[in-house]
Amino acid sequence: MGSSIMKWSDILEDVRQIGVDTSLFIYLIERHPVYLSVVLPLFERISNGHLRIVTSVVSLIEILTLPLAQQQAVYVSEYREMLLNTDGVVTLPISIPIAERAAQLRARFRLRTPDAIQIAAALDVNCSIWVTNDRQLKRVTDLRVIALDEIEPVTVDSDNL
Repeated sequence: MGSSIMKWSDILEDVRQIGVDTSLFIYLIERHPVYLSVVLPLFERISNGHLRIVTSVVSLIEILTLPLAQQQAVYVSEYREMLLNTDGVVTLPISIPIAERAAQLRARFRLRTPDAIQIAAALDVNCSIWVTNDRQLKRVTDLRVIALDEIEPVTVDSDNL
């Protein structure tokens, strides 16, 4: 598609905060065989205090649905802890200004409601980058949208996770 592979260090140069989609949390917790090696450096930056990531309660809804349906209490607990009690992870509520901005985004870019809310939340706290695994969101021009397959993976030693 004409886009080159980027490194996190280049993407995040002079950036202290980014917006992220639900999938990044899932890939980390469930140790996704392809995307863990892409998202792990991002979460390492968060744990080192070098970066803050922003999402909305939409991530909580999306992320808890399957583990709740399958009665996987361990995943429910891990996801809740990560989204609600992790330094460097900000999960925003859906405020009236976020809802209104989401409606504007839906109208301008023909987004699904969850995507519009997520991006509106990131914009509400001045994020200039949105990381997702949904290339269709690249049509949003209010911030830089980066798809995970545009980011260079790292070697992951799964024994040390």
